[in-house]
Amino acid sequence: MVFKNILEIISFLTIIPIGKLSKGDGLENISKSMFLFPFIGLLIGLLTLPVVLISFYFFNQFVSAFIVTIFLIILTGIHHTDALADFADGIMVRGNKDKKYKVMHDPRIGSAGTVAVSGYFIGMVIAISSITSLERLMIAIILSEIMSKYSMVLQSHYCESAWDGYSSLFTKNMKSKKKMAIATIITIILILLISNMSVIGLQIFIVGIICCLVVIYISKKNFGGITGDVMGATNEIVRLCSLLSLS
Repeated sequence: MVFKNILEIISFLTIIPIGKLSKGDGLENISKSMFLFPFIGLLIGLLTLPVVLISFYFFNQFVSAFIVTIFLIILTGIHHTDALADFADGIMVRGNKDKKYKVMHDPRIGSAGTVAVSGYFIGMVIAISSITSLERLMIAIILSEIMSKYSMVLQSHYCESAWDGYSSLFTKNMKSKKKMAIATIITIILILLISNMSVIGLQIFIVGIICCLVVIYISKKNFGGITGDVMGATNEIVRLCSLLSLS
C-alpha cells in the first residue's frame, strides 16, 4: 500500500510515468500520504546527479547550471514554476481575496509572474554555478529537494486552505500530528545522512523553515490561507534559497 502511494506521489510531483492516478481517489490517496513527500525529494535529487556530473564534465559552470536548472524544471513538469508565477501575480494585484483568486487562476501570466519566474531562473543558474565544489553541489541539490518537499508538508499541516480546491484535500488530510512527526523524522534523518551530519544540513534546514514561514505569512495576509499555487511556489522558493545559502 505504501509502495503504491509512493508511485502515485512520483507521478504527481514529476513527469515520470510511474503509477496511474485514478480520477476518483488518486489525489485523495496522495494527500493522505503527503508525509512521504521528502522521499520523492530524495528521488528527484538523485535523478539530477547524473545530469550534474555529465554537464559539469563537458561544459563550463554557467552552461552546466543552465542545463541542471532546465532539467529540474522539466522533471517536475513545470507545475511548480507555473505556480510561482501565479503566486507572484496573486500577491501583487490590488484588491480583495476574490480578485486575487481570479488573477491566480487566469491562464495568462502577468508581469509579476514573468518577473518572478525570470528571477527564479537566473537565481538558480547563479546559485548552482557559484557552488564550485562538485561534491558540495550534489549534496546541496539533494538536500534542497528534500527540504522543498518537506516545506509543503509543513504548510499543509499548520495552515488552512484559502478556498476550496486541490489544496483543501492536503490541508485536511495532513492535520495528523503523527503524520507530521513522521515527515519531520524522515526529513531530519535524510538530511543528517546525506550531509554526513555537517553544518550544510543544518543550514539548509533552517533556511527552508524560514522561507516556508515567510511564504505562509504572505499567503495568509493576501489570501487568508494557502493554495496549491502557494505550495508549488514554496517548493521553488525553498529550493532556490537553499542553494543560494551554500553558494
